Amino acid sequence: APGPGPGGDLPFLGSVLRRAECVRRCEEPRLGAVSRHRAAEEVRADFQRRVPYSYLQRAYIQLNKLEEAANAAHTFFMANPEHMEIQQDLENYKTTSGKVSLIDREARQHMEDYSAGVRHYDKEEYELAIEFLERALQGYYSEDEDCQIMCEGPQKFEEHEYLDYKAGLYEAIADHYLQVLACKHDCVRELATRSGRISPIENFLPLHYDYLQFAYYRVGDYVKALECAKSYLLFHPDDEDVLENAGYYEGLLEGTVDPATIKPRKEARTLLRRHKLESHLLRVAAAGLGYAYTEPNYWNRYGARQDEHSVPSSISSEPEEGPRLSLTKKPMPKPDRELKEGGPLLYSDVKFVYNSEQLNGTQRVLLDNVISEEQCRELHRVASGIMLAGDGYRGKTSPHTPNERFEGATVLKALKYGYEGRVPLKSARLFYDISEKARRIVQSYFLLNSTLYFSYTHLVCRTALSGQQERRNDLSHPIHADNCLLDPEANECWKEPPAYTFRDYSALLYMNADFEGGEFIFTEMDAKTVTASIKPKCGRMVSFSSGGENPHGVKAVTKGQRCAVALWFTLDPLYRELERIQADEVIAMLDQEHLGPSELNINPKDEL
Repeated sequence: APGPGPGGDLPFLGSVLRRAECVRRCEEPRLGAVSRHRAAEEVRADFQRRVPYSYLQRAYIQLNKLEEAANAAHTFFMANPEHMEIQQDLENYKTTSGKVSLIDREARQHMEDYSAGVRHYDKEEYELAIEFLERALQGYYSEDEDCQIMCEGPQKFEEHEYLDYKAGLYEAIADHYLQVLACKHDCVRELATRSGRISPIENFLPLHYDYLQFAYYRVGDYVKALECAKSYLLFHPDDEDVLENAGYYEGLLEGTVDPATIKPRKEARTLLRRHKLESHLLRVAAAGLGYAYTEPNYWNRYGARQDEHSVPSSISSEPEEGPRLSLTKKPMPKPDRELKEGGPLLYSDVKFVYNSEQLNGTQRVLLDNVISEEQCRELHRVASGIMLAGDGYRGKTSPHTPNERFEGATVLKALKYGYEGRVPLKSARLFYDISEKARRIVQSYFLLNSTLYFSYTHLVCRTALSGQQERRNDLSHPIHADNCLLDPEANECWKEPPAYTFRDYSALLYMNADFEGGEFIFTEMDAKTVTASIKPKCGRMVSFSSGGENPHGVKAVTKGQRCAVALWFTLDPLYRELERIQADEVIAMLDQEHLGPSELNINPKDEL
């Protein structure tokens, strides 16, 4: 502590100077001059996004080293899952070189060990689960130490430019240290976040101990089971399931070991004590120095999608004389809205085909006769006059597969072409009207209590390219979800950018059946297990909620052209489709000119 009076702070500042000199003395001989190892912000960002692996892939291709190219592409893709070209490159590698097992060259070993441990746990291979989970813990604490040290590097001051900075000595020290402290405090989140993701795995570190306490119980090591249960309870002291487990383990050890001598693991106690002190200092700074800080919930027990596997927070009913405990799933947070279905279809000609249960999923419906054969033909004619290759995908004519050509058009474009006389106005108006009809049906069937708005409306056709269909094993549209980033390996769907997180419902209205392939499929979260397959035909519409509960894709179109109206909807008016609003204005203008609606007799300004 600084002493009193002038010069009282010299011992403290002397230790700071000695530390700085020591760090610099170690850095230069081992890492070279500062300019060689302190990279600019742009370079650091490129490495964070694994951009060098994109270049490496191309370089390996030029050298005809396909295996190395595939691994480089996979490494880049793990941090950039939205990159469709790389995804297609990976499919091509699997086809040309037969390479199925890909290596992530930047994989974080503690994450790999954790995933392996969970897989073994789910298979009830408890000894292997223990081996991998213990290794994952060891790797986690080693990575935590590295993360703490890396936070002591240069910091970026977000609240003020350096030239305008006029803080005193201790203010300047505090400002810089708070940046470092916030970085260190966030290592918990950093170490729980997979590459290319923003959201961490919820409750990541405590879950290691939760899995281990049950696994050790299953192999008969009750001392370790109690040790891990107590370690978990450091993070969640009020978890009733694990409290009950700990009491049960103590009963099993009675007469052989004093349960009071079994303590939580030292490394868990040390990390949690440090984490709490960091949190205290950050709150003090927020209150006294005006530092903007909000404490995240780092140990949230009920993370998204944990219902997809059993969380080991209670014990199965063995032995029989033991307490009645069951291995159950943790309660999930309530959804943003109550999920319902089975509402009226509004139009007498629309035919119900299958509901969610019959389609083996949640919030799904299949309908027929949404539009007539004549309307399908008319819509197909207008499509041929307004569609552009690559529309909606920045001009990329084959955004999902090199074996098909993709064309599309929006409602506004159709109306403009109709108003200019380039296509029949009646046909252009039909596109607008049938999409409104679809919106009303979806809103009514899923019994939504608030208005469903258009998020995006797109008339799309996929055409099989001749000469490229032999031995084809890719998809027309890879498996994905509409409002989150699907991560099949983690069994997660990350609701974060660049996904369209505001989308709530989706629908596809098909226009034809005279093509081969092109079935719409729902899958499990693994993106492999097909739960339902739908053959498109004129007037058929499939609709579903847009989240990770409904991964879907399109099988390869191997002959002919497959056309549909693709619709995405949102319950948030802030994300209404701008082109749709403009299209509404065009319709209003046409009505004023007495040009009339289409044959569907829908007035788009009416409210149900």
